[in-house]
Amino acid sequence: MRSRPRPGTEVFGEAWERLFEPAVAHRGLWSPGGAPENSLAAFQAACAGGYGIELDVQLTADNHVVVFHDDHLERLTGATGKLRDHTAAELGQLTLSGTDETIPTLADALTLIGHRAMVYIELKTPFGEVGELEKQVSEILLDHNGPTAVIGFNPYSHAWFAEHQPQILRGLDSYNWDDENARRLAPELRKSLAALEHVEIARPDFLALGLDMLPSARADLHRAKGTPVIAWTVRSAEQWDAVRDHCDNLIFEGFAA
Repeated sequence: MRSRPRPGTEVFGEAWERLFEPAVAHRGLWSPGGAPENSLAAFQAACAGGYGIELDVQLTADNHVVVFHDDHLERLTGATGKLRDHTAAELGQLTLSGTDETIPTLADALTLIGHRAMVYIELKTPFGEVGELEKQVSEILLDHNGPTAVIGFNPYSHAWFAEHQPQILRGLDSYNWDDENARRLAPELRKSLAALEHVEIARPDFLALGLDMLPSARADLHRAKGTPVIAWTVRSAEQWDAVRDHCDNLIFEGFAA
């Protein structure tokens, strides 16, 4: 069952309706040995399959927005170092996972996708560095006529959009904050994030919650108040069946959603 409609959602137009369907391909419709994650080929495959698209963005050394998930380059390109220490031109020479695919810019990805898919743009904004990536992404979105949403884990990134670009649909990512990366944060902060106390700061239009938070009374409460919930990352039909009554959509990979 869809969560109760919220007042004011008409400002988001088609993006709000496409929030609920179709299902969303995590980093595009990629596969081992096939199209690499976060590649133009994966986005093309997702469009052909009729899916929405989730992708990750971060800034290069020369302030361009590129599509790439990891902080470091090695896993997907074999190169060493951090992505943020390289220029867009340097990154454009690297290939992904042994294919001919290269690291795309966000502008190139959106040009390829056009109006064919709803795009969920996850901003990889570190805590304490909010502003520049958000500004660059919002300027790119002004030239894109397809449905989009910005998502991410940093509540202050969402607060920036709420203040400067409120017409852009926003989805706050969260999970139980109990992995290796989260353990670098202070225990009090991790507990607050896991309890969704940062929703008040972020003021999101929807929540994108990890399967480790679903189902939960916290998520159900937000959904009952009119905040849609999207589950991530769903990797089997069985996982989706276990949470679908508590969600409005899913971000998936590894199976046909």
